[in-house]
Amino acid sequence: MELPDRAAPGVEALAGAAADAACALADAVGPAGWNLAAAEDAADAIDTLAAALADIDPEAARLLAAVPDATKALLRHLGQEQEADVIGSATVARPSLPKPRRRGLGPGWQGVTATSAKR
Repeated sequence: MELPDRAAPGVEALAGAAADAACALADAVGPAGWNLAAAEDAADAIDTLAAALADIDPEAARLLAAVPDATKALLRHLGQEQEADVIGSATVARPSLPKPRRRGLGPGWQGVTATSAKR
C-alpha cells in the first residue's frame, strides 16, 4: 500500500512530536529509572499509536495485532498483576480492566453547553 504525499492537517506535526517525546524518554531513562506508573503510561502510548497505525488498512492491522498482547505481557512481567488488595487474610486480585482508548474530539468541538443538553 502506498500512502498519500500529504497527511491530514496536523498529523505530521503530532507524529513528529510523538517521536520526539519517545526519543526524549528513551534518552532520559535507564533500566533503574522506571516505575510501574511510568511503564503503564509508556505502554498505553505504544498501544494508542499502534491502534492508530492499524487503522490505515487491514494489512497494517494484521501486522500490529500483536502489540497489545506484548504490552500486556510486559506489564505483567513488571509486576502490574502482582498488586492485590488484601481483605482480612484473603487476597483478592484487582480486576484488570482495559483502559479506554484516547481519542481527540476533533476540530471545532465546542464542548457541552446547557442549551445542548436534552431536558
